[in-house]
Amino acid sequence: MPPSEVQQAQQSPQDPGPATMRRSLGVKDGVAIAASSTAATTSIGIGMGTLAAYAGRQTPALLLLAFLPILGIALSYARLNRTEPNCGSGYTWVGRSIGPWPGFLTGWVVLVGNVIFMAYTGAVTGSVVLQFLNKLGVHSVLGLRMDPSSTGISTAVGLVALVAVTVTAITGVRSATRMQLGLLIFEYVVLLGFCGYALVVGDQPFSLSWLNPFEIGSPQALAQGMVIAVFIYWGWDAAFSVNEETRSASDAARGGLIALVAMLGLFILGAFAFQRVMNTDELIRNGPQALTFLGTRLAPEPWASLPLAALMCSAFASLQSSVIPTARGALAMARDRTLGPVWQRVHPRYGSPAVGTLLIMAFAALLAVLAVGVPKLSDMILTAVNSIGLTVALYYGLTALACAVRFRSSLRAGPGSALRDVVVPAASALALFGLGGYLIWDYATMSDHFEASPDNGWFMLLLPALFVLAGLAVAAWAKWVRHAPYFRTGRGTDADAITLPMDGAGARLPDPSEG
Repeated sequence: MPPSEVQQAQQSPQDPGPATMRRSLGVKDGVAIAASSTAATTSIGIGMGTLAAYAGRQTPALLLLAFLPILGIALSYARLNRTEPNCGSGYTWVGRSIGPWPGFLTGWVVLVGNVIFMAYTGAVTGSVVLQFLNKLGVHSVLGLRMDPSSTGISTAVGLVALVAVTVTAITGVRSATRMQLGLLIFEYVVLLGFCGYALVVGDQPFSLSWLNPFEIGSPQALAQGMVIAVFIYWGWDAAFSVNEETRSASDAARGGLIALVAMLGLFILGAFAFQRVMNTDELIRNGPQALTFLGTRLAPEPWASLPLAALMCSAFASLQSSVIPTARGALAMARDRTLGPVWQRVHPRYGSPAVGTLLIMAFAALLAVLAVGVPKLSDMILTAVNSIGLTVALYYGLTALACAVRFRSSLRAGPGSALRDVVVPAASALALFGLGGYLIWDYATMSDHFEASPDNGWFMLLLPALFVLAGLAVAAWAKWVRHAPYFRTGRGTDADAITLPMDGAGARLPDPSEG
């Protein structure tokens, strides 16, 4: 089907497609979405103990080291976004620059990774709610023990939270970002206050060795810790998923970069604060409840519950901000017919991909229920983080490589352009590909049998392998059954070619990115 016919089909009266996506978001909205998706409070609250299990007291060094390739990836996103703003981001850019198969795989692993993230974050949210109930003296309901470390009980409560954030995501990004800004302000005030106080009153001696990555125990620990650290930074690219609803491409880029730099500062502050108050054994032992433990060590009640409240706000916000980019990424793939048409149905009133958002929530809920078979919440989190971390490294690396390939002519434009457009993206991509390749080899050789456990290498390798194989199967269906034009050209639908909504007088609303 010619491109003109594809666009006509996508804008039919029965399926308005993204034509009704409203350009109303600015830089602060992009920052809110990216910061909420990265979920600094949640990452600090449940991630520092996990990192400490691999890096020990060198967790701050690991966070700094992981930031370097991530910054290169972020600069690649910004460069590509200036040329081709599109809510499909990596899916569109990789498809056009490298090829449709790796491009589709990029979009697919983002989609699957976000669904898994929502599934386990829902359980984390439920666990935080249960911790609140325990603090209020509610330890059982109808004979059922309200155990925050139980995957089953935490998941049941988390499903209610998942439904609530899906409703707010459907009613529009603008209303969702207003709520996220409020949640962010509260949680960051609490986080900065408690972490700052911990730096002053903590009894664990500070050491410059905390900033030395060469003191991490082994190459395996360094590689595993790096993947988890990359995962902790994951989410800043959510700002690029609302391009059709952002007033200009530069707003999306600035929002993502500002959020990423802010996350670096918060993560380093959190790592220092935790290590000033807790020794390594305490960090590992408390795991997902480390932030709650920090609050009880630093303040009496009711002030000790404030970090727990901030963690709950962060968990809710990250759930919501994960629904938003996932549904919009699926929309970009559906309008290229690499996914079914159901994913591009836009709500006539709210201008959001409502059906896709509901489907994302349903898949996440189903996966969360299936994960109940992992009895300990901390084991479930570690399994999910390891699996998502490898796929995140894959799609970040592919996107940076796409930047280097697309702008390779900059090698002749001078050292400044070559460094920005080719060298930094290529180096970042190679760093993540090398990290992923080393871990794949490590997982494949660390175990001699299969077991559904986060310390079994075959199990940890099986999950991301299934994601990729499933993606290749869906891509094959799109190419040979749906005959998606994307697989002939590698080009996604141009967002700027889609008619924007009309104002009250029937005139096309101006696109701020035009002139």
